[in-house]
Amino acid sequence: MSFHTKWRTALFAGVFVLAATIAWQGAFAEDVVHAVSGIVKSVNKTSKTMVVKTADGTEQTIKWTDKTTVEGAKGAGKGVAAGATGTYDGAKEGAKVTVKYTEEGGEKTAVAVKDASKATAKAVTQ
Repeated sequence: MSFHTKWRTALFAGVFVLAATIAWQGAFAEDVVHAVSGIVKSVNKTSKTMVVKTADGTEQTIKWTDKTTVEGAKGAGKGVAAGATGTYDGAKEGAKVTVKYTEEGGEKTAVAVKDASKATAKAVTQ
């Protein structure tokens, strides 16, 4: 084999390995989960979005899906005391929440919502 043939073969192999590595990372990439805590300022059940106002005054618009879970909310029923989770169907305005969410293309989607309002505290102690 000539030097040029070996060089081309090595270059081709390197490009193949690079492309395979990039494809593998994309296939196994996990969404980064962020968290925000605050008071629910508004809820739109039609668009499944809520606006959470944080302690520093910023407002975060976050949507939820049928896969969003709820932790500690009144709607979770008797399972709250046992630490059970249920499917999220929206918070009430004024509720204190912590929302775990992912962000893609500037859109925040809730993964889980923990309701820390007074109603939750009563449900947990009963």
